[in-house]
Amino acid sequence: MAQVEATTERIIAADAEAVFDALADYKDVRGKVLTGHFSEYEVREGGDGEGTLVHWKLQATSKRVRDCLLEVSEPTDGQLVEKDRNSSMVTTWTVTPAGEGKSKAVVVTVWDGAGGIGGFFERTFAPKGLARIYDELLQNLATEVEK
Repeated sequence: MAQVEATTERIIAADAEAVFDALADYKDVRGKVLTGHFSEYEVREGGDGEGTLVHWKLQATSKRVRDCLLEVSEPTDGQLVEKDRNSSMVTTWTVTPAGEGKSKAVVVTVWDGAGGIGGFFERTFAPKGLARIYDELLQNLATEVEK
């Protein structure tokens, strides 16, 4: 079983603090910026960054649906970590300044992949698919905070 990683990033025309605050706002903003790949969104505890417990289903492909129950932490300034209680999946969001009135948002998701031939296909195709999903989410986030 090898670890699988998907990464995407985007420059957003808004201050890093505003982008991070929007990303960490699970009560209002996060549900609005999720793509059609996410369903059954529900904040179960908290709702603003550290200490939040949030649920959703992520449909990465027509046949692959992950039931996610995520614990949110903020290990450092500008960083939000979502650990799935139902799997090995961990998603780390990092928002840093990128010049005057701009920020760089990076999302990295890692999980323990399957073994064998299935694992080969997962390592080959899943990162690209998940990166596309998160690229669309980051575009939605940019649209939200650049208003």
